[in-house]
Parts: sequence; structure tokens; C-alpha cells
Amino acid sequence: MEITELKKDLAATFRWTARLNMNEGVANHFSACVPGSTDEFLVNKSGVHFSQMKVSDLILVTKENIEELKKKPDLVDATAINIHGTIHQKVPHAKCIFHVHSKYATALSALKNPTLPPIDQNTMRFYNRVSIYNEYGGMGFEEESLKMAAALGNKQNLLMSNHGILTTGETVSDGFDALYYFEKSAETYLTALATGKELNVASHEVAEKTAQEWSNYPSDMGRAHLDQIRLILDKEEAAGATKYPPFNKIAKVPSEHKASVTVGISRKPNVRKVKVLPWHSQLIVG
Repeated sequence: MEITELKKDLAATFRWTARLNMNEGVANHFSACVPGSTDEFLVNKSGVHFSQMKVSDLILVTKENIEELKKKPDLVDATAINIHGTIHQKVPHAKCIFHVHSKYATALSALKNPTLPPIDQNTMRFYNRVSIYNEYGGMGFEEESLKMAAALGNKQNLLMSNHGILTTGETVSDGFDALYYFEKSAETYLTALATGKELNVASHEVAEKTAQEWSNYPSDMGRAHLDQIRLILDKEEAAGATKYPPFNKIAKVPSEHKASVTVGISRKPNVRKVKVLPWHSQLIVG
């Protein structure tokens, strides 16, 4: 995949994660290795809400600039560059990394035993395929990120006790699809627990068989999932359906970009509407 399409894929996953209410403030972070490179990756710019993320908000991290970027937390979040930089370096199969503190995955991580039992088809996808890091020692700075990488090992997913979830994939669609289904699985499990009734846990044989069927599914459902997300975003933006009111100011738009961003005042007093730049835009509102 060429880097332009990689950026579009990654930008779209931020927008969709916000719609699923799986993000948190302007925290959490996703990354993807540049095609053909083992030491360059894209990560989201610090301070940008997932719902506003676009291609131009993806920062390229290289072995030449990573130490300098660590000194610029306003450009790249300090925990993001440590967690993603360390895992990309230490865990070669983690080409794409998704980390959130989503509601149900984080609630699961707070349990004394955060193991996800095989109680339905979705939870069986993760049967024996999630590492658990149960030695939470603080935010994901250098020392903690090294422990996370070691805990992930050869698995694709890492549930971090008292913290959240981290999924990986060879592609953006693989990693994002795992994130999406892990959150759904955690929701199903915790909802079932809340009934107070006995759980109907599948046997090892059935759970493992189903997990393998997920891995060997005849078509690439993760890719299809992301393609549909991109299609929805494109259609909505073409229809002008992506307007958000700013909290306390009108966006300042360089004159050369005015054709791309519409700023206006609604009929209601003291309410201003801004058309958000397309998720795949290379423009930056200044």
C-alpha cells in the first residue's frame, strides 16, 4: 500500500473511533509503519480530537527525529511516542498499533481477573490471543513502554490492567478491526456478568476452532469494514453533513484555503458553525 492510502486509512479510523465514543479527550493514539520501512511510522498529532483528525495531522516519526520529537510534547504526545516507538522497535509484527481507554475494555482491565472468556463468537476471536500486562506502573513513558512491549510478545493484542487496550495488525484495517471487536466483546462479557447469572462458557475445542476460523475467514472483512467507513465519510462530506460548532472561537483560515473551509453564523445567537476539513485533507486550518 502506498503511503497516501495508508494515511487515509489511518485518518478514517480516528474519525470512526470518535463516533463509537471509544476515544477520550484528546488522549489515546494510533500509529502505522511506513510501507517498506522498519523504523519510520505515522502517529497522530498531539492535542487534536479524534473527530477532527485528518491526513495532515499525522506526524512522521523516524530514527533521525524521534529524540527531538520526544522534546516536543505539543507536537507528539509524550506517552504516544514512547509506547508506539518502543513497540514498533521491539515487536516487529506490530506494524500498526491502536491504543485507547475505551469504556468496556478499560472496565475489563480493572477486574482482578481481566481474562475475556469465550462466551460468544466475538469473544472467541480473542481466545488465547490476548496478552495481559498486570503490572501497571504509571503512564506509558520509557520504562513502562518497555514493559508493555515485553508483555505483548508474540500476541496481537495487549490488555493493560488498570489502563486500557492495545491492538496491533499487519495493516491498519487488521488492527482497527481487532480494536472494534475487542470493545464489543468486552461489552458483551461485562453485560452478561451484570445479570448475575451463570455464564455459558464454550469449551476449549470450540473456542480455539472459532478463533482459527476468524483468522482464516474466506474474505478480508476487516478491509471491507474500513472501506465502508471511508465510503460513509466521503459521502457525508460530499453532502456537507460534517458541521460542528466550535466551543469558543471561529476557526482562522488562511486566505488561500478559504474555499475549503466554510465559516458562518447560524440563526441562533452566539452559535457559530464551522465546516470541518475532510478527513483526508492535506490542508491545515491555521
